[in-house]
Amino acid sequence: MSTQAPATTRRDQILREAARLFAERGFHGVGVDEIGAAVGISGPGLYRHFAGKDAMLAELLVGISGRLLAGGKRRVADAGAAGHSPAAVLDSLIEGHIDFALDDRPLITLHDRELDRLRDSDRKLVRQLQRQYVELWVEVVREVYPDLAENVARAAVHAVFGLLNSTPHLGRPDALPARESTATLLHRLALGAFGAASGTDGAGPGC
Repeated sequence: MSTQAPATTRRDQILREAARLFAERGFHGVGVDEIGAAVGISGPGLYRHFAGKDAMLAELLVGISGRLLAGGKRRVADAGAAGHSPAAVLDSLIEGHIDFALDDRPLITLHDRELDRLRDSDRKLVRQLQRQYVELWVEVVREVYPDLAENVARAAVHAVFGLLNSTPHLGRPDALPARESTATLLHRLALGAFGAASGTDGAGPGC
């Protein structure tokens, strides 16, 4: 499951190109004319879709936080309805976050560099959504590793997010191993981190 649907509208296209340009050159290094040119419209034409660059940034960062949370909840619910084990639910969460980490690399860079540029209400909303996403993972991790203390599970989840969200630092996408190989490596490393936190071999019960 990808966290970013294919761009089917002009608004989606604008957001995708804005994310790419902001990540490459910084929020203040990109003008509305350049974003417009990237999608084939005039800079002023962007104002039919967004009030300005600040609105684009807010929608990008609030939007991806919301999509990650919604996707995580959907994976947990689907796995539960299918009677899957907690270990299988954790596998599904990891797969979903890896999809994000590989497919939405500009948004990771954007979050790291530009979150503080959001107005207070939007920044608080991003943090609220992120906390809910973390707690979703913590609950599943503690089902897989019942002896793991809550604070240790939470620290492990944050550490795994840091590992998975390192993809912007791995080089150009065309310089990486095949996507499937990279996804498999990241998945194995994530499970290894949880296993290390719990004192097991990293495979997890039932894996």
